[in-house]
Amino acid sequence: MPQTTFADTVIKKQLTELLTKAIAHATFEEAVENIEIKNVGIKPNNLPYSIWQLVEHIRITQRDILEFSRNSNHQSPKWPDEYWPKKEEPVDKAAWDKSLKQIEDEKDEFIKLINDPSADLYTPFPHGDGQNLLKEALLIADHTSYHVGEIIVLRRLLDDWK
Repeated sequence: MPQTTFADTVIKKQLTELLTKAIAHATFEEAVENIEIKNVGIKPNNLPYSIWQLVEHIRITQRDILEFSRNSNHQSPKWPDEYWPKKEEPVDKAAWDKSLKQIEDEKDEFIKLINDPSADLYTPFPHGDGQNLLKEALLIADHTSYHVGEIIVLRRLLDDWK
């Protein structure tokens, strides 16, 4: 088992904050907080996606990254078809809530993975093509952040943002 250094502890803390706090922009949780359910399936001004499709894309992608990071036998969804939902809106509010909960729960699982004392952030996984846990943590943060900005723009277009 590799010995945890002070630098490892600092990086793990900063990665956790990057995934959970509003440092330079809104968090995912803030972007979807108090949204009117009637708005999540609307594609305003000929945009190619709805808020629901963005949220589901975040969920699917984050799950793929989590599973890839902890399971060498994981098979990723087919790009791009299986990363984007075809339906523009959830079947009901329960489906919306379930998706939000899964995003939160699996983000927490990823944070546990990076904070495991035996976690090696730097060594490439034996599977893949050079990815390591640090790169995957940054990928989740970057990908989610990009789409959070889109969610907020959509909410503004729908007059549903504070």
